[in-house]
Amino acid sequence: MDTDILLFAAIGFLAQMVDGALGMAFGVICSSSLLAFGLPPALASASVHAAEVVTTGISGASHLYNRNVDRTLFLKLVATGVVGGVVGAYILTGLPETAVKAFVAVYLVGMALLILDRVRGRVRKGFRPPPQLVGAGGGFLDAVGGGGWGPLVASSLIATGGEPRRSIGSVNLAEFFVTAAISVTFLFHLDLAQYGRIVLGLVIGGALAAPLAGYLIRIMPQRLALGLVAAVVASQAALSVYGLFTA
Repeated sequence: MDTDILLFAAIGFLAQMVDGALGMAFGVICSSSLLAFGLPPALASASVHAAEVVTTGISGASHLYNRNVDRTLFLKLVATGVVGGVVGAYILTGLPETAVKAFVAVYLVGMALLILDRVRGRVRKGFRPPPQLVGAGGGFLDAVGGGGWGPLVASSLIATGGEPRRSIGSVNLAEFFVTAAISVTFLFHLDLAQYGRIVLGLVIGGALAAPLAGYLIRIMPQRLALGLVAAVVASQAALSVYGLFTA
């Protein structure tokens, strides 16, 4: 196997371990890595979502097997998440990138603070956006930014009182359908044939990690899961803010 495929497989493995266990970060980790290699944003997002069709399917099946999925929550998320993802993929090239990045940065900072409150044992029950609205926003921003479904959707649910295990499992299963819809939309606008090696590497690494991640969140203590989610969201918020000032 070529060394570049092994490199992309390593990126996919790391990203999927984080995403499958904590409900976020596959798209963000992979997209930022591909952008660092010089891939244009639209093609980076399309390549990541093509790989995610496989990795999210395996991850979602793992969460189902480990009984981490709230079926009612899943249905609410997937119904609007697919619509938001298709719209985001369709109009990606015409959106004001700076405005989207600013919104995501502010949102993630707020979610990180709310999750940290939960780690300390406090839940803000008065603030609970409908899952359908969270799903639509998450799908849209996931397509636009090459990642973002987990950070926005999982962090929103967990920050506002959702059980980490059920929230993460439901978000991961719904992500398969959202990702598939986004990928199909991209196929009508972009030629991904020349990026097959990138997709293959991400798929190999992600597929190896996905079954392990579902089991990990099943046995992980809730307070530890909350702390790790807060750390991931805070780091992504910090990167988003940094990107605004260096753009």
